[in-house]
Amino acid sequence: MPVEPVTLSGRAVRLEPLSQSHCDALVEAVRDGEIWRHWYTTAPEPEKMAFDIDRRLGLLADKTMLPFTIFDASKSPVGMTSFMAIDRKHWRVEIGSTWLAQSAQRTGLNTQAKLLLLTHAFESLNCIAVELRTHALNFQSRAAIERLGAKLDGILRNHQRARNGTLRDTCVYSIIESEWPTIRAHLQWQVDKPHRQPSQP
Repeated sequence: MPVEPVTLSGRAVRLEPLSQSHCDALVEAVRDGEIWRHWYTTAPEPEKMAFDIDRRLGLLADKTMLPFTIFDASKSPVGMTSFMAIDRKHWRVEIGSTWLAQSAQRTGLNTQAKLLLLTHAFESLNCIAVELRTHALNFQSRAAIERLGAKLDGILRNHQRARNGTLRDTCVYSIIESEWPTIRAHLQWQVDKPHRQPSQP
């Protein structure tokens, strides 16, 4: 399963291979809504953005992550996402390490980005399953994952320590190959519906 940097483009979103050249714009994006202050998320603090980009690029070099910068229709960076936990033996990936500027949330942009990622995973990488994980108390993220059509596989209790030292229960969702045609049609229908336009930070 060759997993190489690639640009994925849709009507109102573009996913480009992550680069340090995106750092300053991503700092501004994470400040939009102070996303890093949400204790249950993994968005980097502004002063740690360059470090987080280097961390992700290091995982890319190790072939365990394929990180992207998320651009909106105005060609502005509004967040990050990744293919991670890449399993070449069993042809599985996880979509994760995702965050979006507050003004880009609830605009349909995340659905479009997930449609691009899932299409690439199932139709280019020939994955048999795609996994999505989130904090059990991140109800906004859980609802967004469930709207994609992913099914809850289970909850990993005391799975990790959060940034503030608390213990995280992790909800594990997945979409499998046989479900993809129906979910693709559902996501395309969601993308084609009118959505509110991103507000200015």
